[in-house]
Order: sequence, then C-alpha cells, then structure tokens
Amino acid sequence: MSSDLSRFGVTMERMLLHQLDEVVRERGSTRSAVLSDLARAEVVRTLVQKPVQAVGTLTIVYDHHVRDVTERLTEMQHELGDKVHSTMHVHLDADRCLEVIVVRGRADALRAAADRLIATRGVLHGTLELFAEQRAENGRARGASSHTHAEPHSHPIPRKPRKKR
Repeated sequence: MSSDLSRFGVTMERMLLHQLDEVVRERGSTRSAVLSDLARAEVVRTLVQKPVQAVGTLTIVYDHHVRDVTERLTEMQHELGDKVHSTMHVHLDADRCLEVIVVRGRADALRAAADRLIATRGVLHGTLELFAEQRAENGRARGASSHTHAEPHSHPIPRKPRKKR
C-alpha cells in the first residue's frame, strides 16, 4: 500500500451497499475507487461554494429567434474579458443554439456571471460546472484528472516535415 493511502471502515445500509456494488460492477472498478471518486466530487462541490480560483464550463441552450439574444449573450461574454477562455457554438435545429463557454476565475464571480447569462431572455436552459483549481497537499489539483503536472511546461506543437525542393 502506498504511503499516501489510508485504510478505514465504512458502515452503510445493506441495500445501498448492493447498489454501490452494482455501480462498481458497471464501471469495472473497485469499491475504493468509486468511493474515492464520490469523495473527491463532494470535496470539489464544497470548495467551489467558496471564493476560490476555479475553471469550468457554462452550457446554455437558447432560441436565436428571440430579439437580440445572440448580441446580448456575446456582449455579456465580452464584458467578462479574460474570464472567458473559449466558446463553442452549435446549431441544434432551426430555432435553437447550444453554446459551451469555458470560464476561469473566482468561483463566486463565475457563478454570478453564469446566473446573468442564464437569466437572459431567450435562454431556455443553462448549467454551470465548476472545478476548484486549489492544490491539495500532494500537489494534485483538487478535482483534477490523472493528467497532472509537477513542473510547468508546454506541450510542443508537432512540426510538419519540410517538402524537398
């Protein structure tokens, strides 16, 4: 067992344990891994309720026929400045568009901005998913995937071979 792991006992209702075991089987995982995932998700959910640095996505679906909705949404994103890192726009059908906005900043400010965007007339649905960027003692970002970096570095862009003349 790795020195950064701790063993502990858990007590739960039998039916809940059977349901957990079904989730474990469906994932092809272990109880420990599933419980760790659940605990990590709850820690992240709790952290982003505080004014911590966070990264996330705001997903909205809107009716682009509603007067000026596209312009208002674009203007609001411009007002957020460097908090907006990227957007993806998808035409769902003749009336509706989906937009995914990648955001980064203080969690409370991002929630407030998301609330304003979602409340815009013409927006039919919206949801914000945030992940705290705060570092745990072991150096892993809380809520981060297994792709972490101990040292800052760039990901080089592969170069195309030069054509021979």
